[in-house]
Amino acid sequence: MRYTLEYPSELPTAPDDFLVPDVIRDVVTSAEAAGFSAIALSEHPAPSLKWRRNGGHDTLDPVAALSFMAAVTTDIKLMTNLFVLPFRNPYLSAKALSTLDILSAGRLIAGVGAGYLRSEFAALGVNVDDRARLLDEALAALRSIWTEPERPFSGTGFTATSPMWLQPPVQRPHPPIWIGGNTAAAARRVVEYGSGWMPLIAPAGMASAVGTAALEDAAAFGARLRHLREALADAGRDPESLDVQVICPWIDLDDGASVRQAQDTLSELAGYGANWAVAHVEAPTPAAAVEYIAAFGEAVIAGDLVSSSGRGGAA
Repeated sequence: MRYTLEYPSELPTAPDDFLVPDVIRDVVTSAEAAGFSAIALSEHPAPSLKWRRNGGHDTLDPVAALSFMAAVTTDIKLMTNLFVLPFRNPYLSAKALSTLDILSAGRLIAGVGAGYLRSEFAALGVNVDDRARLLDEALAALRSIWTEPERPFSGTGFTATSPMWLQPPVQRPHPPIWIGGNTAAAARRVVEYGSGWMPLIAPAGMASAVGTAALEDAAAFGARLRHLREALADAGRDPESLDVQVICPWIDLDDGASVRQAQDTLSELAGYGANWAVAHVEAPTPAAAVEYIAAFGEAVIAGDLVSSSGRGGAA
């Protein structure tokens, strides 16, 4: 199991201190030292006050912030979780993500999705009901722009009319594309475009709040992943090459029962095929977050928490 740190500002209770440049530097370098494989940021360019007051969180532009993080780290991957492709022209997405891959020397993981906040789409001038179609179009465009940058690509509301001159990303044929969501359409996109899947294991109420289908428990996750791997094999792709990222349960590292419960949960998910887990840090201050990150590295990452249970494999 490899671990992603969701940057701590992305929790509703996180103080504004986590947006200070020196704090960002301290947190991400601590995560790299602790053995985290990636650092992640979501995207909300125009969230509503209602969303923020009902469980939303502070946000940064993910490409700008991850570029800053790239400059103060060496090896940790930079993950968008998730970059909402329907918000913008695919050429703008390709340029921004390629720039991040170039500036990080090939460390981008492009986690992408359709988005879900109706008011945010309205603020950006995009019809929320078109988001699935726009996501499919953007994925096709990204792959084309990244693998054949000279070839013009046209789509809804945009037309490239002549051969293009675009800098390719460092990773070839292109950076890893991980698809978020639980729906059949998300699985289809993984088969067509993705090297990773980012499901949300959650009951119907929570899943509908972020615009995806319910995935009630680990067994349902396992069944969905089995079908996805069958579809990959049918498409001539290696199903074992798929990266699968789940959410790591909160762990009170001072509580043995909490550690054992997380161990059991992660081991079960790993047994079904998850090989990445994204962890959250609920800390009242940056200093407490750095302390927790170091302890997590010792107890979970270096301690090989998942495989030590004897169920499920580490990857």
